[in-house]
Amino acid sequence: MSNVSPEVIAQLAPTGVLRAGINMSNYLLVVDKTESGDPIGPSPALALAIAEQLGVPLKLVPYSNPSAVAAAAGKNEWDIGNIGAEPQRAAVMDFTAAYVEIEATYLVPPGSTIESIKDVDKAGNRIAVSAGSAYGLWLENNLKHAELIGVTAGEDAFERFVDDKLDALASLRPGLVVQMREMPGSRILDGQFAAVQQAVGVNKGNDAAFAWLQQYVETVKSNGFVAGLIDQYKVTGKLSVAPLV
Repeated sequence: MSNVSPEVIAQLAPTGVLRAGINMSNYLLVVDKTESGDPIGPSPALALAIAEQLGVPLKLVPYSNPSAVAAAAGKNEWDIGNIGAEPQRAAVMDFTAAYVEIEATYLVPPGSTIESIKDVDKAGNRIAVSAGSAYGLWLENNLKHAELIGVTAGEDAFERFVDDKLDALASLRPGLVVQMREMPGSRILDGQFAAVQQAVGVNKGNDAAFAWLQQYVETVKSNGFVAGLIDQYKVTGKLSVAPLV
């Protein structure tokens, strides 16, 4: 029997089942799928742990990208949404502190004169990015001079970067490592322009559930559970446990 308060359970599982919105496009948090198509990885595993704490079954609700999860906020499709926490998304859902972080940086083409991250945000530079991604939203909020070329779902930001001869490709470092091999002479810039904060979101108006989730996320970071998921799903060095708050 769960030791979580009935109020929290009622807010997080109003149908008697915890429905977890999962972003299928993040290959570090969803590393595979079952034969029936259910996601496998740190994100669904954390959702399962939350359901077990509540003492209710889990239903995974897959979405093609994080923007789709955010767009479904308040529409009775999910009870928690595991995506990157960004200000635009926080307008429609409440986020815990991050449970894991992922470095976001740039790939530049062969012969580029760009040497550092601060060199990217200059007038005339064009940057390819997956529209609606957490790091893309961060760039929308923070770039002052460069032009951001948002590539929508169904397109490939790397292909756009190559085909249009853009000045930089913004993405998560693990993915850029793979793409760098496809463009000999290209370089990944040192450091990061942001760390994408992967968190647990809840629909607004569920204050008791939100407070409980905030505490639970800190617990699983401090007790080694999140670190264990990183090891279990072989994403060590690509994901890191987010700092405690």
